[in-house]
Amino acid sequence: MHQPYLLLLFLLPFGLNAQRITGTLVDAQSEMPLTGATVELVLTGHSRGTTTDLDGRFTIPDVPPGRQTLRISYLGYQSQTIPNILITAGKDVSLDVTLEESVTNLQAVTVSAGQSRGAVNEMSTISTQQFTAEQVNRFAGGRADVSRLAGNLAGVATADDSRNDIVIRGNSPAGLLWQLEGIPIPNPNHFATLGTTGGPVSALNPNLLASSDFSTSAFAAEYGNALSGVFDLRLRRGNRDRYEFMGQLGTFSGLEAMAEGPIPGGGSFVASLRNSFVGLTETLGIDIGTNATPDYRDFTFNLDFGNGQAGSFSLFGIAGTSNIDFLAAKVDSTDLFANPGRNSYARSYFGVVGLRHNLITGENTYLRTVISGNLQGNTFREFAVDEELADDLIYSDVADRTTGINAKSYLNSKLSTRTTLRAGVQADLKQLRTLVDDRDGQPDRDEDGLPDLDRLRDFDGTFGILQAFGQARYRAGTRWTLNAGLHLQYFTLSEAFAGEPRLAAAYEANPALTFTAGYGRHSQVPALPVFFFRDLTTGRSDTNQDLGYLRADHYVVGAALNLGPAWKVKTEVYYQYLFEIPVDGFPSSFSILNAGADFVFPERGSLVNEGTGKNYGVELTIDRTFRDNWYLLLTGSVFESRYTGSDGIERNTAFNNEYVGNLLAGKEWPFGKGGRHRFTLNTKLTGSGGRYFSPVDLEASREAGVDLRDEALAFTERYAGYFRWDLKFGIQFNSSSKKFSQSFFIDLQNLTNRENIFQDRYNPVTGNVNTVYQSGFFPDVQYRVQF
Repeated sequence: MHQPYLLLLFLLPFGLNAQRITGTLVDAQSEMPLTGATVELVLTGHSRGTTTDLDGRFTIPDVPPGRQTLRISYLGYQSQTIPNILITAGKDVSLDVTLEESVTNLQAVTVSAGQSRGAVNEMSTISTQQFTAEQVNRFAGGRADVSRLAGNLAGVATADDSRNDIVIRGNSPAGLLWQLEGIPIPNPNHFATLGTTGGPVSALNPNLLASSDFSTSAFAAEYGNALSGVFDLRLRRGNRDRYEFMGQLGTFSGLEAMAEGPIPGGGSFVASLRNSFVGLTETLGIDIGTNATPDYRDFTFNLDFGNGQAGSFSLFGIAGTSNIDFLAAKVDSTDLFANPGRNSYARSYFGVVGLRHNLITGENTYLRTVISGNLQGNTFREFAVDEELADDLIYSDVADRTTGINAKSYLNSKLSTRTTLRAGVQADLKQLRTLVDDRDGQPDRDEDGLPDLDRLRDFDGTFGILQAFGQARYRAGTRWTLNAGLHLQYFTLSEAFAGEPRLAAAYEANPALTFTAGYGRHSQVPALPVFFFRDLTTGRSDTNQDLGYLRADHYVVGAALNLGPAWKVKTEVYYQYLFEIPVDGFPSSFSILNAGADFVFPERGSLVNEGTGKNYGVELTIDRTFRDNWYLLLTGSVFESRYTGSDGIERNTAFNNEYVGNLLAGKEWPFGKGGRHRFTLNTKLTGSGGRYFSPVDLEASREAGVDLRDEALAFTERYAGYFRWDLKFGIQFNSSSKKFSQSFFIDLQNLTNRENIFQDRYNPVTGNVNTVYQSGFFPDVQYRVQF
């Protein structure tokens, strides 16, 4: 089945080695093209360049391989320097650049994009980090996964090695919002389940991503139905002028074929298909956390139809399928994903297709509309293997399917150099069919010696989330920038309404020092598996459908100091108060704040919005951006994450590590004529405090035959701290006569083979508690060709 990919890998390229830098330059607020701007390629001892055309486009030909720097200037605007643009043979580089208009029209300020890394969304003032595809592929230990990249940022951690769930400032991963091209999307991970935001393997292909934003607090008013953070992703355009191809083979990313090029009308296409190749690790005897072999594939595309009298249109999409079979004969007590003594079969799928339209309606005004359809589903069947039974006994049968239509439209108007307004509406309409039968933890009403197979979810219907927002950005002189807005949200099933004010400010004390502050009220619909759980102990089964929003108030202050052209120090102090959190209707330690980092949610009914929580801490980032062939990134946070259940007792949450730290560094050694080839070395050290957990109630677990926790001792015990060292080597060759390059890397993850604890869990086969460890030493390899 891999023959088409292999043919692509060995196609011979022809043509001259002439890479180009192309791009589009627009005003940061109005997105109007800037005509006649100067774009210079800064070379050793001299520079050469071009000017932008009527559409703001530019092209610089004959760019040598290696890391290059662009300098862009335009009268009345702040100049911008973009360093470390990686040029490889066989691949043009396309940039979307924005310039900020000077308030006085006389400023001669140069902004280094590599140093500031401001948000792509101009309305995001605080707690927002821009990231690029090059960073996703560069850092050690990342598995080409944007979620694991986010785990390197201050205040952010991944839940464990088995999944890429994002824990932001002690919040549940369920509080995250995923967006693509401005519209909410389902969980973009393989093996995803209903209500979750992460998974074992990402289905997002970084090779098709443009610069995107990741927000962790008090985010802009246009974002709703999120409690902890926002991943606002954008797809890049394909090459408008010529065809390019890429073939790649990686341990996690699998076998990939990508193509891009022009289409009639001045547009372009880019598309990529990936298929898993993890079976190779089984052949080599490499431990991936399970003896089962996962199978997954995904497809991503973006069609840009260019500009016309009706505006610009683009059609985009992403889809993926995945499956895995866990067989009891192969599952042991160390498996990260499966239960001993059970045969389990998991399937999942998802897809998004969207149409984006951008229309210039005035000199400084545009209307942007995105309409999309989406689909997500998963099935899971688990059987207990019992030699006394003629057939295996089904223990769990899950079937979820969600289809949706999303529409979002907003008007953006730059009223003046100082003031920009943006307002819009959004509708998310969903049709859900969810059916869950389960035996684990259920009573034996028919007295046959087995727990009954009870129906815990059974819903087939439609509902929607309607949202509206308005926000303004005001630049008061040359030092102050203010963002203020209001987000409105309505959930049709519970008829819950929320009004959420947002406010952020930035003060530039001098060109090197900036202070920031912000506040935001945020609301989120309960996770759907919780909302539709059927409580069979009461006369009414849909007791959780009375639940309202989970709510939170975010407060954050920060400071950023630029220390020369490469170094930046940033700190933020935050406090988050969570309220109206679902908890039990009777005194207990349960809170939904501790769920969301697994494939399933707790099976609890008759919940009430009476719980609270709080997260507070301080974060530090020391960033030495890539310059002179090396970089360094040091991030750390010290924090507390606490919650209060219906028993009124304050406890640690499941995500309270208390501290997280990362040290990333890397260096490149150019070699060959003109330094056209390069050898790379990247490393990463990660350490964090251990997570709190509830101990296994061994007697109750033995009686029930499943893992049960002692809720009277909820989150009173703690695992040992986490530590991991990753080391990544790479080499890239750029042809001197052809448009062709090839690269290879090996990423030695958990180099010291440290046994970090995953969890203590009850083993129904042995009747004892086993300690399961996270991933051991694992080599991730990748080979790529471009032409």
